[in-house]
Amino acid sequence: MTGICSVMHLLVDGICVSCMYLMLSSFSDTQILGIFLLYNVLAFLSQPFTGLWADRLERRHWILLISALLLTLAVLATSVVMNVERCSIGMPVVAALLGVGNSLFHVWGGKKVAVDTDNDIRALGVFVATGAFGLSLGIVFFSWTLLYVLLISFCLLSVASLSIEVSESSSDAAKVKGSHFSSIFVLLSIMAIMAAVVLRSFVSETFSAGIPKSSTMVLLAGALSMLGKMAGGWMARWLGVVRMLVLVLLMLVACFLFRGQGTAILLAALFIINCTMPVTLYLANVVLPGREGLAFGLLAAALIPGYLIALNVLW
Repeated sequence: MTGICSVMHLLVDGICVSCMYLMLSSFSDTQILGIFLLYNVLAFLSQPFTGLWADRLERRHWILLISALLLTLAVLATSVVMNVERCSIGMPVVAALLGVGNSLFHVWGGKKVAVDTDNDIRALGVFVATGAFGLSLGIVFFSWTLLYVLLISFCLLSVASLSIEVSESSSDAAKVKGSHFSSIFVLLSIMAIMAAVVLRSFVSETFSAGIPKSSTMVLLAGALSMLGKMAGGWMARWLGVVRMLVLVLLMLVACFLFRGQGTAILLAALFIINCTMPVTLYLANVVLPGREGLAFGLLAAALIPGYLIALNVLW
């Protein structure tokens, strides 16, 4: 299921960004900013709450089903917004459908992969990786044809996933493993991991800002982000988490010192910083055993502060 979930991750992020770009190409900068803000708040900041729900739900396939329905409605609503003049009321509706659908899928997929693979850091890296390239594809090639191909593919894979999940025993879905850590340790650990995610988001956006925004570079940046996340899981499994993080930190320092030497350094930094993503998710799952949905949601929400801080600093 890790492979199916990973492909679906690419499709979902591609659907969301394609919808947004198609819809917002006809509206003002102020409207675009507001809609993107609404979408990101719902897509990322709602994930801790979605995760809490997923952890308590016995039959989690309902989460995927609702996500598929919301994303389908969002695509249909996008066509209405595009074809009805001055349909500004429909924009926040589409953004809300996309945001909630995105949130539901990510938490479902993150928990599904973590549970099915017993928190295998390599599988976590593969799952979180593909969304970055899906975003790049949607940004560069957004069109109605691409949107419908992505949506139909996602719906077909959703049906396949639902068939597999419903046929499997759901006895593990309601189990919540007991934590071996004290409450204060769990709280401090999660806060530290979230702080690391905020910092990673800030650093990643800082390096990304210097990369040219041509179609080729957008695709290359997305591909390197994806490969970095995949590689991070395998590196951590091979070297161990601590040694892998030390190596990544040293390489990032080198990239920072030589960041003015060209785009290649910035792209390398983007690859390296993304190597840490499966590590933070793995550690969060270790600290919150049986609460993989909440762990995934908290780290997703932590991406937004770092992104906003970087935008404020850069602009």
